[in-house]
Amino acid sequence: MKTIFVKPETIKQKWYVIDAEGKTLGKVAVQAAMILRGKHRPYYTPHQAVGDYVVIVNADKIKVTGGKEEKKLYYWHTGYPGGIKVASLEKMMQKKPTFPVEKAIKGMLPKNRLGRELFRHLKVYAGPSHPHAAQKPEVLQ
Repeated sequence: MKTIFVKPETIKQKWYVIDAEGKTLGKVAVQAAMILRGKHRPYYTPHQAVGDYVVIVNADKIKVTGGKEEKKLYYWHTGYPGGIKVASLEKMMQKKPTFPVEKAIKGMLPKNRLGRELFRHLKVYAGPSHPHAAQKPEVLQ
């Protein structure tokens, strides 16, 4: 079996909009990661960026199940000794409402330069409006 190489000029990248209002965090993240990777295309190759752009709106109205508002914790380190910080999903949504969606999707992408390139194709907005109307994005359910 030969490896498929898709020429970059043959890839027609589309734009998609996902409305996250009332949807579960994981389900939105899976749908967005699949489109970013290009797994919905017949010429998907794991080593190339053949995916599309994804715009997620209403990220502040996403829901989670199982009491994860208090249970799910995000950790980061300031770089100073003893500088570990912790915030629950509820506090993170108040502080930076797009972060949980971005973090969930980033965790589903490859951990290399391809993953960083694909992550740049993701646009997340807390409110219902976005500045990408000129790209004529398709609305996904």
